Amino acid sequence: MDRSPSTPHRTPDPDPAAPHTSTATPDFGFGRPFDRSGTGSSKWARASAPGMIAMGLADMDLPGPPAVAEALARRARHRAYGYTVCDPAGRELVTRWYRTRHGVAIDPDWVLLLPFGPRTAVRLLLEAVRPEAPVAFPAPEWGGFAQVCRAAGLPYRELPLDLAPALYVDPDPGPGPDLAPGHGYRLPSGLLPRPTSVVLLSSPHNPSGRVWPAAGIRALAEEAAEAGALLVSDEVHGDLTHPGHTHPVAVTTVDERLRPRTVTLNSVGKTFNTSGLPSSFALVPDPALRARLVDTMAGFGFWEGGLVEQAVQHAALSEGGPWLDALLAHLTAARTRLTGLLGPAVRSAPQASYLLWLDAAALGLPPAAARRALLDRCGLEASDGADFGPGGHGALRLNYALPQPLLDTVLERLARL
Repeated sequence: MDRSPSTPHRTPDPDPAAPHTSTATPDFGFGRPFDRSGTGSSKWARASAPGMIAMGLADMDLPGPPAVAEALARRARHRAYGYTVCDPAGRELVTRWYRTRHGVAIDPDWVLLLPFGPRTAVRLLLEAVRPEAPVAFPAPEWGGFAQVCRAAGLPYRELPLDLAPALYVDPDPGPGPDLAPGHGYRLPSGLLPRPTSVVLLSSPHNPSGRVWPAAGIRALAEEAAEAGALLVSDEVHGDLTHPGHTHPVAVTTVDERLRPRTVTLNSVGKTFNTSGLPSSFALVPDPALRARLVDTMAGFGFWEGGLVEQAVQHAALSEGGPWLDALLAHLTAARTRLTGLLGPAVRSAPQASYLLWLDAAALGLPPAAARRALLDRCGLEASDGADFGPGGHGALRLNYALPQPLLDTVLERLARL
């Protein structure tokens, strides 16, 4: 087609959400110390002795995206802090993020922009569903599911995950061995009680960082439907999938006829290290369930949008892509070093996020008191595997989202075990 001089060709601006392809990685400060003292950090409040390194709470010790800081400062300068409406452009921003980062098509009508974190979203979803049958979820699993069910007075059943022998292959090996012995969890099959009201799932898996295969998600959705259950996939670690792995977004992975029985939850909190500014978004294909959830929110005094929440979400999703790419490079390098050092102690090879799930006995620690022993021997504070339900006993979860100097210290201490 001829192009007239009056309409010169213009190269489109790059999409900030698109994965960064340049060989030059911007410096976002991940290689330098990052002091969180005086910030009221919940994570570091758990470090009860001088020199102790907090590695328990799933919260990154890395500087967040500059775009988020700038957006917050910009919004704070305007001294109108009253009620806000939901910005409809936020729905389009979420759909563009999924299209660009995950290659999937999300209908903007599915999107609810929530002014609270994913745990609250799960709680309110349960209120909206009003389940009469038990809730089910795998174990070991993020302890928030059990806490929410207990708070709601709902019976629940924990389904044991299979731990299958596997060989961990680093898709981007650095110095040292590129193979580390490990194991991989498999989703439960044929264990759902009949009936079941809701199946809850962390995807990728918390505590192990396992990326569930798409076939496993589809099979679980089929089984949930047969049991009369809604599948709720908590995907707050999904944007942190390591190179070489693909995160299956539940609402687009399940068979199309099962979409109305599926919900995906996500948040910029884990992805962009903004969990202290709670927000999330839900992908709810069923319009009736969306309406019930909105009504339930209103009953608890919540409405879509939120003043600070929208500012954070918009800045992260529209400008945070390069920061996220640099973060993933940092995390995968840290993962390689840790799994290379700890080898057989890694219960399930991490394929996403920044969580390392370890076998205490393989580290030479007493399974019944592993968290205390790691504190005493290495000055490292971890999450106790027992907090993740059956299957977690004798395990530890370490968060390795640390700046380079602190990670070096952790590796030196672990090498003493």
